[in-house]
Amino acid sequence: MLKEKAVAALGQQSLLKPARIKAALAANDRLKLYLTLLQAAAQHASAPETPLTDWGRELAQLGLHDATWLAELASSAYFDDHLLVMPQLAQLLGALSADLLTMARPACDGDRDSVADLIARRDRWVHQLHAWEDDEGLSAQALAELTHGDRKAGDSLHLLVMDLHKQLNAMASEVATESIAGAHVWQIEESDRPLIEAFMRGLHRTAPLKFSHPGLDTAATRDGARLLIQNDIGTNDVHVLVIEVAQHSVHLTYSDLHPARFDFFRQMLVEIGFEWTVFEPVTAEGLNAGKPYQLGTAVFNAEAADRLLVALEALASRIVFVIDWNRARKRLQNFVSKPRAQALLRHAAQQEWGHMAWLLAGGEQLVFAAMQAVDNEAFRVGDRLDDVLGEASAAEFLLELLRISSEMLRQQQPVALVADEARMLLARVLRQRTFEFDLLAEHVAYCHALASALCDALESGSAMDAERGAQGVQRAKAWERQADHLLMDARQRAERQRRWIPVVELLEKSDDVADALEEASFIHSMTLVEPLAGLPTPVNDALRRLADTTLAAIQDQVRAIEIARHVGIAASQPTPRSFCKPCGACCGPSDCATSRLAKRA
Repeated sequence: MLKEKAVAALGQQSLLKPARIKAALAANDRLKLYLTLLQAAAQHASAPETPLTDWGRELAQLGLHDATWLAELASSAYFDDHLLVMPQLAQLLGALSADLLTMARPACDGDRDSVADLIARRDRWVHQLHAWEDDEGLSAQALAELTHGDRKAGDSLHLLVMDLHKQLNAMASEVATESIAGAHVWQIEESDRPLIEAFMRGLHRTAPLKFSHPGLDTAATRDGARLLIQNDIGTNDVHVLVIEVAQHSVHLTYSDLHPARFDFFRQMLVEIGFEWTVFEPVTAEGLNAGKPYQLGTAVFNAEAADRLLVALEALASRIVFVIDWNRARKRLQNFVSKPRAQALLRHAAQQEWGHMAWLLAGGEQLVFAAMQAVDNEAFRVGDRLDDVLGEASAAEFLLELLRISSEMLRQQQPVALVADEARMLLARVLRQRTFEFDLLAEHVAYCHALASALCDALESGSAMDAERGAQGVQRAKAWERQADHLLMDARQRAERQRRWIPVVELLEKSDDVADALEEASFIHSMTLVEPLAGLPTPVNDALRRLADTTLAAIQDQVRAIEIARHVGIAASQPTPRSFCKPCGACCGPSDCATSRLAKRA
């Protein structure tokens, strides 16, 4: 994954030299490991009984832990006569060729006369590596040409890598002339310093929220009238941010392979005052495996120099929140909907809690463990958090867990303590849950709507025509159907959790009322057409009084549900403990032994 390709695609050539040197030095490390593994493969093929070396740590350090073919290179090698056979030979030669080109690029981009020898050696080795790809194995001579370090024996790939590395070290010392608050800078003006310092001040304020995750390296240089700042957000090749500062404005170009994360970052910067232009998804050769990625530009126009510094600091402070954002969103969607998960991440960013601490503390496993530990009756296998608590309460729990995780890990508290806090927090939420009351209240709301509509129809009497009556019947059918869905939802929950059985029993009685009201609305609509064309006044008055009584009873039911909801919440709160005079101990009333004995007497 080549960040410098992305920077080039964004049109900022002045930033390419250090980016290419950095990529070349990384390619140097990989090339040396490839050659070492090749020698290890030859040694194991010569003596298969010798134990194999574990290269896992070295591969992980170079970001090659996913390249399983490298780990198998030595163990699968064998000699066929004098030919070293490796099933992964074509992959190895391709990797050597690609990294050789990457390593040679900055060294060979200078004056062609001074680097003509390096260019010729590079081209010869790239051609030779491709020529060997069709062979069944490597001869002893080919193996020596790749790995030997004796200049008297002629050129080798190993010698070319050594010479290129020497050239790169000299170039790196020329480019990285200074560090300002951690930013690598070169060829800047004195007036650029406050701008870079403001940017780094915002970056350092929130950078601890990424913990050990890579990213946020910053490079800055001047290109004519513009100060250019590039931030290395993470490990993906198209996840790049380049900033231009000129006079009293900040222009930035941002690319991201995830449209949702792109929109998240865009919204954060809109809150600061940036105005965006978002382009259609684009593709670039060699980036993101040729797949489209999102690209946009934004501008902030400052009225004064101090506003420019504030904007740069605010911009930099937001960058950390896009690191691993998509992973956090997917984990949160185990418990709440996608829009709610994105809203949680927005709120966590606004409060500067972030999401990395929650991921490091276990992420979704932290929540699953808490669900399993706190209440076996509340959660069964396969239950979602928002199904049990309701989405609002589930979101409140997750948001608080994001805060706790961030604060505790920043205080270097053990992850085990975060897990304990998660269990206690979920236990408190379960004691205070009102999701059952929410469902009861929603059902009685439909009953209230049905009763109100029937009362209005009877109040109108003969003044209501058949068309209005038919419209009322359609509305009543829709409301009754919604009420039925709520009952079915409760019945499904009761099949998994016995605590829902009393709720179902209440809803069944309430649903009988909804059915009766819907049927009454339909029958009343039939009285509006010929030959009746309306009910006699005495009959209509009697029915109206009955409907009013029903509506009043439903209103009482609404109040009863809300009273029960608040009583349940109050009962779930811990009982205040106070000094008890009868027994001379600090305890609650129910704990008082003297009081209990007095009651028995």
